[in-house]
Amino acid sequence: MNSRLIIGGLVSLLAAALLGGCGAQPEEEQPVPTEVAVQVGKVARVTMYVRVAAYGTLEGEPAGGGKPAGAARLSAPAAGIVMAVPVKEGERVEAGAVMVTLDDRVASAQLEKARQTVEFAEQQAARQQRLKSVEGTSERLLQEAAQQLAAAKGELALAQAQVALVRLASPLAGVVARIYVQPGQAVDLNTVVAEVIDPERLVATLNVAAAEAALLKNGQPADLLVGGGEQAAARGRVLFVGPQVNPVNDTVLVRVSVPGNAGLRSGQFVQARIVTEERPGRLAVPREAVYTDHDGQSTLSVVEGDRAIQKSVKTGLRDGGLVEVSGEGIAEGTTIVTLGSYALPKETKIRILHTGEEK
Repeated sequence: MNSRLIIGGLVSLLAAALLGGCGAQPEEEQPVPTEVAVQVGKVARVTMYVRVAAYGTLEGEPAGGGKPAGAARLSAPAAGIVMAVPVKEGERVEAGAVMVTLDDRVASAQLEKARQTVEFAEQQAARQQRLKSVEGTSERLLQEAAQQLAAAKGELALAQAQVALVRLASPLAGVVARIYVQPGQAVDLNTVVAEVIDPERLVATLNVAAAEAALLKNGQPADLLVGGGEQAAARGRVLFVGPQVNPVNDTVLVRVSVPGNAGLRSGQFVQARIVTEERPGRLAVPREAVYTDHDGQSTLSVVEGDRAIQKSVKTGLRDGGLVEVSGEGIAEGTTIVTLGSYALPKETKIRILHTGEEK
């Protein structure tokens, strides 16, 4: 009986302990402070630029000012057979170098005949001059000899021109870009046979929206970018702003110079950023430092101690990776959050990441 009482008491105590444990209230969980890792920068006072962006391609400089164009395409002046191609692609040639020769047998024969005719006419004219000195000829015969000589020289010039037509020469010094024919090939009138380009005389030919073209004028600086990069490959200047608008796409033709040592190539696609205005002394921050919400409200996260305080700002000109800002508490040298500022709360504890530190 005593053992039963003891066991019953133990069971009662165990049950009470269990019931007491289930009824205990847990301690309240303490909130863990939020800490955001960020990178920071400074509000800077810089000169910002208003730019017009345009796209186009590089091509040879147009002819003008007594200079030939920076590129030329040679065409056959008449139907014929290609006899020789004395140059090769990539070769440097001087102005006047023969690039393609068409069948010149007829032209060469006519040239030789014209030379002989001139030689004979010169002899006759000289003979009449000698006879005149001894009064052995008439004035009429002397004039006829002079006329025959003049006519023979005219025929010689024509024959020389015919030879020039079948010996196609480069009008400029440059590099042979393409050869389109080969010996033995028949060509028709105006068939393009070769192309030569001076790689140091290129221009960027651009199409600029008519509204923006009104801001352009000769001499304005322009950065040229290639391959989708943000770093300018070269800097040129506006050479020409077309006086007409293309009604098909509402654009204006604009040409920008390309430095001879830029290392760019004809036919290359480029983006041009033409500077139309300078605005010095503007406060600016990296674009990624500004957060704009769905309502169009822009803010910066200003660093104060170990916290980032959100401040409203007005944005202005955007130039490359910078954006102009103004607002209360925004001054030159103010430390702001750059990377990591996206949608930060109004006040956030932060940990500044230094160069080389991982998030």
